[in-house]
Amino acid sequence: MKAQYTKYTLDFKRPSGTSRGILTQKETWFLILEEKDHLGIGECGILRGLSVDDVPEYEEQLAWVCDNIHLSEVELLNRLQEFPSIQFGLEQAFRSLKSSNPFELFPSEFTQEEAPISINGLIWMGDESFMLSQLEQKLEEGFRCIKMKIGALDFEKEIAILESIHKNFGPDEIELRVDANGAFTPHEALGKLQRLSEYQLHSIEQPIKAGQSVEMAVLCKNTPLPIALDEELIGVFDVTEKEELLQTIQPQYIILKPSLVGGFSGSLEWIDLAKEQGIGWWVTSALESNIGLNAIAQWTYTLGNQMPQGLGTGSLYTNNFESPLEVGHGNLYYKSNKNWKKDLIKSLCI
Repeated sequence: MKAQYTKYTLDFKRPSGTSRGILTQKETWFLILEEKDHLGIGECGILRGLSVDDVPEYEEQLAWVCDNIHLSEVELLNRLQEFPSIQFGLEQAFRSLKSSNPFELFPSEFTQEEAPISINGLIWMGDESFMLSQLEQKLEEGFRCIKMKIGALDFEKEIAILESIHKNFGPDEIELRVDANGAFTPHEALGKLQRLSEYQLHSIEQPIKAGQSVEMAVLCKNTPLPIALDEELIGVFDVTEKEELLQTIQPQYIILKPSLVGGFSGSLEWIDLAKEQGIGWWVTSALESNIGLNAIAQWTYTLGNQMPQGLGTGSLYTNNFESPLEVGHGNLYYKSNKNWKKDLIKSLCI
């Protein structure tokens, strides 16, 4: 078996705001395996400033994987514990290599076009008019679950936006999730959650920065609004540490981003622990290209979670790849007639 990797930079169609700053580009790497006449591909993508494997020696680690591809998949994954995005890419690449169709990794009713995946629409941070225009567009597109980024604007302006949404749309028309990306301080968080709870929100992601488990536990115990952990899961590798974190904080939900928490296997470990403790969960992409998004979507369908998932990010880039994924009426569909270019993998080879 041969292995190689190549870097690819995704360009956003328009600058996209989060509480960590404005995104204009996203770096990603593709791991390509070759055995006899078969090719396999997996995406290894990091989010600068967030991924635990955002380190200078990242490409050096990718090169090590390619040099040691003769090792078993299990052994490679074990050695890559501190590089969750490479674990994710490697799992994809091996599944892709073994499949008759390198882009159908998890055959199911989804890939047979018999069932879609319910997803949320994503509203990026910006001024009030921009955010409301995004909302109107998402509703016109058929979304009934909306995720709104908060924490970058003045809080009162964000409250005004929620007030406007609340006046025009009832909870039977729209399910609204908000994501603070750790923007609140522990001192102010509970008061802000109380304000936010007036608008019948479904949940809030990561109200305070990760790594404050005692403060987060107090919030989850007293919150008037369900809390979902996101960044809190990043960098927790050992299963015992994962279990202790969930037992300590006792969140209402956790959110799984395979690129950030160790691929499919790492995500499943979190899901199993959450189920044991009665904690809800859903899956979200981490701004991967359509190659990684395709893999996440197929895997997510097999989990049987009926909640809206966070998988509608395929249209963010000007230079994304063709994809069988199609968004419509608040769902993600797999269209087998929208085939990938046959030479896509070869075109990425070094």
